[in-house]
Amino acid sequence: MRPATPPRIAVRAALAAAALAFVAAGAPAAPAPAAAPAAAASPTVGAWTHAYASYGATPRYPRGFPHFEYVNPDAPKGGTLQLQNPDRRSSFDKFNPYTIKGQSPAGLTTLTLESLALRSGDEPGTIYGMVAEEMLVAPDKSSVTFRIHPQAKFQNGDPVTAQDMKTVFDTLTGKGVAPGVRVRLSGVERATVLDGRTIRFDLKDRTDDAVFAAAGLPVFSRKWVTNADGSPKKFDEIVNEYPITTGPYKIGEVDAPRRIEFVRDPNYWARDLGFARGQNNFDRVVYRYYQDNAIAMEAFKAGEFDFLMEYSARRWARQHQGAKWTDGRIVKEEFPNGFGMGFQSYVLNTRRPVLSDWRVRKAINLAFDFEAINVYKQYKRTNSVFSNTDFAAKGMPGAGELALLEPFRHELPPEVFGPAWQPPRTDTSPNALRENLKQARKLLEEAGWKVGADGIARNAKGEPLEFEFLDTGDAPGRAEAVFERNLAKIGITLKHRQVDFSLFRKRMETFDFDMVMIKIGDFTLPEPAELKSQYGSANADVQGADNYRGVKSRAIDHVLEAMEKAQTMQELTDAARALDRLLIFGYYQVPDLYGGTNRVSRWDKFGIPKVVPKYYTIATPSDWSQWAITGWWMKDAERDSVARK
Repeated sequence: MRPATPPRIAVRAALAAAALAFVAAGAPAAPAPAAAPAAAASPTVGAWTHAYASYGATPRYPRGFPHFEYVNPDAPKGGTLQLQNPDRRSSFDKFNPYTIKGQSPAGLTTLTLESLALRSGDEPGTIYGMVAEEMLVAPDKSSVTFRIHPQAKFQNGDPVTAQDMKTVFDTLTGKGVAPGVRVRLSGVERATVLDGRTIRFDLKDRTDDAVFAAAGLPVFSRKWVTNADGSPKKFDEIVNEYPITTGPYKIGEVDAPRRIEFVRDPNYWARDLGFARGQNNFDRVVYRYYQDNAIAMEAFKAGEFDFLMEYSARRWARQHQGAKWTDGRIVKEEFPNGFGMGFQSYVLNTRRPVLSDWRVRKAINLAFDFEAINVYKQYKRTNSVFSNTDFAAKGMPGAGELALLEPFRHELPPEVFGPAWQPPRTDTSPNALRENLKQARKLLEEAGWKVGADGIARNAKGEPLEFEFLDTGDAPGRAEAVFERNLAKIGITLKHRQVDFSLFRKRMETFDFDMVMIKIGDFTLPEPAELKSQYGSANADVQGADNYRGVKSRAIDHVLEAMEKAQTMQELTDAARALDRLLIFGYYQVPDLYGGTNRVSRWDKFGIPKVVPKYYTIATPSDWSQWAITGWWMKDAERDSVARK
């Protein structure tokens, strides 16, 4: 089994998508949301500060901190890090990561683009000044103001100004921008230049999420998006021009669409500041693109790239072994992380008539045999949108959850108001799978699908019940084979369609699919704007947006609004648990699996910090630190450094 990669490309530093089938016609309008309560008391609200912590917390690192704990401040510089394509992208054809068409290269946002502030890798919901040395959050969260660091400069030598950041905001909320980017910034109303280094963002949504959205703005020069006379370029026509950025690396040699090199900038403006010290240690970072996992594995064993993240339990158990592992040239290692596990599931497109009925979708869920699939016992079954956290629904709904759900009781399935969902198991008795499938058949019959003598379920028109699983890369694995077999037992035909990533992405953008595997990013705190992008009704019919399921639910929209307005951790938890119940019992997906470690085989050439951050990825595109890329170093560089001393 293998976790899937999201079909959209993550944007650095939190920039980074009809009602439920049970809703009756003529339901009353949703109640107006309650006024937001006063902001939680916080040392980072209402005063200029180097950091901001959400929900009243105190930042771990003081002003002027020397470095993050999860880096080696004395890490030597040098060497070349060789990497493979870290996700489903098998090529690239543009250098603008914020537009819909085309694919930008891996590493572009991680290595060349910075943001006004960045997330800490060992605190939930805390950001520290990056290009902005200080920030001021209004007591009522009506605005957030940033003071740009006086040393901050672009790689062309120009200083970063407030006008640059206003241009960034105006550009990313304008035409030609990917919908997910605009949605992320939808809670920010306007940007106002106060002086050459100071910019204020007025917030429509007086929430921490809106503060983080403004702080996560990528920093690029207005010269990249304007003509010589100052007039704006058409943003979606900026394709092959390299962004003018502030990051620690520049784009080096490019051999599109298969290889790109990033070169460390020796004049990087922030190299001696606390947030950057001990990081960005490789002189060069090179990405090569491989067409499938089998080719990539052979290339890794031949030494073409330096480490391999593994998502398949089967491959981890069977293929990550051999002489080079035995003699220590390659090290097999698991790195723990503390994230809430990003929701991985087989997403069902409810826009398709065959999948529009919740009873059909529940029947499909009952045919999923996780216990038969998890043969290596390396995973846990996902039972929540917020697995591995306190935000997952537990037991019966609490008072705070009920306050959000009760106005919609007549529209929702009774299950929402009962115990939290527990996945159907098949290892509790010899007949457990049989009982699950019998229940699934009954649901199909209630939905108008009868199984004939040929074993095929058909509706009153004689149409067969069949749908397609759209996938990239590998042929169907054990999970899909078992799933297909069980669906056939209840009369459903599952077809598998393999396409390259470009076509996959296009079909995702236009919602031209029946079922796909998606894993959203891991998290520390639920991010309401991201959840709104993925489940909000406003995005259900917007091509290129992240509402792949086609969810249109007034109840879900209401709970998402409550999440955005949460001012305390309890309010956020209540809203998240209520949302969890609505999404799980809507059967918009078949929850799959999660694991709590990053599994890596790596050539034994790296120095690694002693402290592993709590929230990070190894090298997969993420809003969080890609720890191996930013924090590791080459042993050869370490030996050279010692020799010079």
